[in-house]
Amino acid sequence: MSFDFSFFSGQMLQDYLWRGLLFSLQLTVIATAGGIMLGTLLALMRLSGNRLLSLPAAIYVNVMRSVPLVLLWFFLLVPFVLGRSTGAELSAVVTFIAFEAAFFCEIMRSGIQGIPKAQMQAGSALGLDTWQNLRFIILPQAFRNMTPVLLTQVIILFQDTSLVYAIGAYDLLKGFEVAGKNFGRPVEAYVAAALTYFVICFALSSLVRRMQQRIALSR
Repeated sequence: MSFDFSFFSGQMLQDYLWRGLLFSLQLTVIATAGGIMLGTLLALMRLSGNRLLSLPAAIYVNVMRSVPLVLLWFFLLVPFVLGRSTGAELSAVVTFIAFEAAFFCEIMRSGIQGIPKAQMQAGSALGLDTWQNLRFIILPQAFRNMTPVLLTQVIILFQDTSLVYAIGAYDLLKGFEVAGKNFGRPVEAYVAAALTYFVICFALSSLVRRMQQRIALSR
């Protein structure tokens, strides 16, 4: 069977892919925001020195980082617990936030630990309490230093969004799959999907490299 380049048309993008691309990007943004917020909280719990906080956070992080990202678990488990269906999209959001928080936690924990203790001591000398120190001195520096690593994790997250295909959510990969079936061109569809993911991830990776160079020069 010959390769049909006419498959790569603007109409195909408009009819099948735009909806899936929007969902993939929305899921990436929501999971990143939720994962960073929950991950930062978990990092602070692990660094608190209080076993009542650090132990549950450590167990959560280690468990989530040790099991594969299987969306079917949440897709089947959440309706069983709540007694009603949550839908593929909501299940995907909950799953990605829960899993990504464990990875963002370790990134933020290393970023916070990388800030010299003298910074905290200087803040205390100025009359700041622990939370003010974290808010105004430690966390801004940690976020700045960890930005390239955080963006790298976001790239991995965007790639992983293709897994929502398994629970029926209409993401970018699902759009290509539907277009391939409707046009009878599955090979062209998956080639186009691979190229699209490559272009997006390569562009983001180039951005990360530039940010790393700027941060290195500013130090």
